[in-house]
Amino acid sequence: MPVAVVTDSTAHLPEGFADRHGVRVVPLRVLIDGRAVLDGIDIGPTELAAAFGRRQTVTTSRPNPDEFIPVYRELLAKGASVVSVHLSRELSGTWESARLAAEEVDPDRVRVVDSRTAVMGLGFAVLRAAHVAEAGAPVAEVAEAAVRAAAGTRTFFVLETLEYLRRGGRIGAGAAWLGTALAVKPVLHVDNGRIVPLEKVRTTGRAVARLIDLVVEAAGDDPVQLAVHHLAAPDRAAELATRLDERVRGSSGCVVSEVGAVIGAHTGPGMLGVVICPC
Repeated sequence: MPVAVVTDSTAHLPEGFADRHGVRVVPLRVLIDGRAVLDGIDIGPTELAAAFGRRQTVTTSRPNPDEFIPVYRELLAKGASVVSVHLSRELSGTWESARLAAEEVDPDRVRVVDSRTAVMGLGFAVLRAAHVAEAGAPVAEVAEAAVRAAAGTRTFFVLETLEYLRRGGRIGAGAAWLGTALAVKPVLHVDNGRIVPLEKVRTTGRAVARLIDLVVEAAGDDPVQLAVHHLAAPDRAAELATRLDERVRGSSGCVVSEVGAVIGAHTGPGMLGVVICPC
């Protein structure tokens, strides 16, 4: 039986990757002044930045299992089993909604994986699962490939402010920083599914330099794939990718992907991030 791979729109796969690898992407919902729109369909990074510029209220909402059920049923009807890989349950209710949908459809043929990460940390796990599925592996091996790939990734990012994470309740243990960190540029990472602060840096330039040092140290000399994420900062992202290509000796290339509305709602404009995935 073939295995189909499903994910959600927070994977932020570069354009064309999902179609090329046969991955189904379920769009998550964003609320703009209370009006629900679909991430990557009704709203993208440009529209999100415009909403911030108009000082509109941008929030996210937990998806309903009904958003996954028809996708699973369609794929099962075609004779496939399903591995559905999603962003960390510590950051969103997406995994739980997908799990409930799988329970209703067919828990024996739909395996739901918590990646414990997001953006291309999730994306690399999805692509690894798709590659294993294309080779004809059974559902358990495809799911395990996603888990292993996600566990091996490291994600670092720099924000202009912690305010957006604070509003969305995603900063967790970093809340104690809020009294002093709003005037600096926080460097954060994803640790066991949670967003955790690493350092406070006084300027954007120093924060980016520190981000590069952290990536170089984490990558070491081993072969790695890199992804650079940004929101409304394409020139800075391109420069960051170039500097990483120069300094990360084992890099097999660096993809650049702008985050969508769900992730961007919690990071705000100006975010720069890097994901490292061992080859």
